[in-house]
Formats: sequence, structure tokens, C-alpha cells
Amino acid sequence: MKPEEKARQKIDQLLLAAGWQVQDHKDLNLGASLGVAVREFPVSTGYADYMLFVDRKAAGVIEAKPAGTTLTSAEHQSEKYLCSLPPGLPCFQNPLPFAYESTGVETFFRDLKDPSASSRRLFAFHTPETLCAWASDAASLRGRLQRLPPLITDGLRDCQVEAISKLEASLGGCDFDKTCSGVFPRVDNMIPGCTFEKLFQEVFHISLGDLVVSQTK
Repeated sequence: MKPEEKARQKIDQLLLAAGWQVQDHKDLNLGASLGVAVREFPVSTGYADYMLFVDRKAAGVIEAKPAGTTLTSAEHQSEKYLCSLPPGLPCFQNPLPFAYESTGVETFFRDLKDPSASSRRLFAFHTPETLCAWASDAASLRGRLQRLPPLITDGLRDCQVEAISKLEASLGGCDFDKTCSGVFPRVDNMIPGCTFEKLFQEVFHISLGDLVVSQTK
């Protein structure tokens, strides 16, 4: 078996584990599942290794590479397929919003709706439900975080204002991934099963519900 065939075998397994149905193009049946990953899907510039369909509409592509490949070098290929849809193909948007590059061992992901779209490493493929929700949103999470309304500071202590402001700044900036991957594991060590509610209660010493109420009055 060739290295790229081994990679595709592992990618198939990862997709199945994430809730996708994997099909060959000749067996295409977009109604078989909410999420369908179609191998070797024809586009105007060639064949996408995988075309991802959610609720019968194209949402993204996966570019498969042999193990050991520097995945950032494959970004131009996946991006080319995002912009090469056949005429009349149902899709969430054109170009498509989601690009993956994967060896089956390592996987990178980009959301082209991000203000500055850049690849980030994943441990698993997103579920069809997640991509469906993201594709239906006009802006990505990063985009929404950069457009947060001004913080209403009434009733907040100076230390709370500083903590919330700095967290919002880091979440809305280029270090979004570093902030999430750095903050939440550390907080989870102190607060098992950490949620945003617990984060605000234990770190900022304020109820998230009270904060939301204060910001919407």
C-alpha cells in the first residue's frame, strides 16, 4: 500500500469516528447522512481528495497527504479546490469555508470566514453537526470575538474589569488558539469539568449569568 493510500485509510477511520459517512463518488448519496465525505470528488481544477457535504450542501474539502508531509505546504491545494466547484453544486458559500489538510496522523484546519484565516492543528475532525452550525453562521467565532460590544463596568471591581478585558483581547486576537489551549487546561486542573460558567465564577469571581444580565440592561 502506498503512503498516501495509508493516509486515506486513517483519514476514513477518523471521519467515521467523527460521525461522517464516507463514500466513493460513484456511490454518491448525499441523503445517507447529515455529513457525507465523498472521495475523489471532481472539481474544475481536478479531484478533491474529499469533499465534505453537510445537509446535502458542500461545506469544505480535505487534502490528504502521506505521513511526514509538512501540511502547510498543501494549503494552496486545498484552497484551490475550495474555489473550483462545479457549476450548480449546492454549497453554503463559494468559495467553501472549511479546509483541512491531513496525513491521518496530523490534521490542520482553516475556517476561511476567520478575519485572518490561518491553519491550526486538530486532534480529530469536526462533527457534521459542528460544521453545519458554523457554516450557517454569517461570521466565525473569531470574527464575532473581534466585534464584542464595549464592556459595561458598573458593579465590577477593577481586577474583574482587567481580567475580562485582557481575556477578551486575547480571544479576539491572533493568539486565540494559544489562549484557549493554555487557559482552559490550567483551569480544568483546578476545576474539573470546567465550563465558561465555572471559569467566570472561580477565576473572575462573578456569575456568568449576572455578567450577562449586567451587560444587557
